[in-house]
Amino acid sequence: MFVDFQPPPAEVQPATPTASFDEQYDKARTLANSGQPALALAAYNALLARSPGNVDVLLGRGIVLTRLERWTEAEADLTAAAKASPTYADVWSALGNMYQWNDQPAKAIDATTHLIALQPNDPAGYLARARSYRADGRLPEARADLARARQAGGDMAEIEAALSAMQPRPASPDAAIAAGYTWAASLSSTWTDVGGDTPRWNEQTASVRHYTRRGSLGFETLRAHRFDQTGHAWALDAYVNLWDGAYANLRYQRAPAARLFPANSGRVELYQSIGNGYELSISDDVLGFDGRVNIYGVTLGKYTGNFYFQLRHQNIVSEGSRSSGNRLLGRYYYRGDADSYVELSANRGRSDDPLSLVGGRTRSGGGGMNLVHYFSRDWGGRLGASFSRDSNEAREHSLSFSLYRRW
Repeated sequence: MFVDFQPPPAEVQPATPTASFDEQYDKARTLANSGQPALALAAYNALLARSPGNVDVLLGRGIVLTRLERWTEAEADLTAAAKASPTYADVWSALGNMYQWNDQPAKAIDATTHLIALQPNDPAGYLARARSYRADGRLPEARADLARARQAGGDMAEIEAALSAMQPRPASPDAAIAAGYTWAASLSSTWTDVGGDTPRWNEQTASVRHYTRRGSLGFETLRAHRFDQTGHAWALDAYVNLWDGAYANLRYQRAPAARLFPANSGRVELYQSIGNGYELSISDDVLGFDGRVNIYGVTLGKYTGNFYFQLRHQNIVSEGSRSSGNRLLGRYYYRGDADSYVELSANRGRSDDPLSLVGGRTRSGGGGMNLVHYFSRDWGGRLGASFSRDSNEAREHSLSFSLYRRW
């Protein structure tokens, strides 16, 4: 009997259903939030091909492009989303962040102002705009926004940290301290090579300082070794808050043996904020050597974003001698806080002394570099180098080191 064997029919695979738009969108967001921006970008591109002009997709792709630092494309997506949906708060928030990270604080201010208009009771908008105001050097406006963020119930630790970052920092960082600390201590040492057969000079300073709302008071011990002699001194150094935008530095120093340090010396300097990130100061240092020496100074400083620039002029007056000097200093706060920075300086000076054995008039110049870095919240350090020379070919090279601790 003939039996017709037929092969079994091939198994039919069911068609894979196309993922829904919402599923694709959730996948794109997951990729973006899990640190896979390239894959997220491809997913958002596919979504826009499926739904051109979708505001949520434009927002998502704009955020990814911002993280990739593709600023022009990010701006195009986010501004298109803002134009299509001008009441979408998340779009203005993302646009403000993009401009802030792209160092365009004026545009970031405009974007966060739209955000605040939509959500006037949300402290996040005021905090974001305060950061942009600070980057633009508009510190009074930044402080006003931080006050509004506080009234709206914003995170107090974040607000206090932002306020601390905007506190003025003169040539000495001792005028203010980061929020949450009341004590600071430091240990510093400097080694100077003066050339020739002269042994290297060295100096050490140890200090402890206490901070209050009214200012700070520090106690210092100083040691110097030069010309095969050793000298010691101690000092009280205070910063006092005065009226709005003003504070003063008061210092008294005493050296009982009066070898390398003046027997008595003092300092008064008054600082005043004059708006738009500018700060002016005037000072008088009195050194009580055998003859009295006065060092009169005037300084103009400018804070702009994470940069600080300072021009200082000094006149040094003693009996029968006058000297003057100028110093230009610049700092970059590379972490955006008030602690860690790179500093460069250059100086020029002139001395007129009719009793000098080298002709009565000398000119000098030099420069220096300092790196201050806090490697934890409590510990920091400084490395510095400087050089100087005068018209008589005298040269000096110095290296310095400091260790900071606060609590």
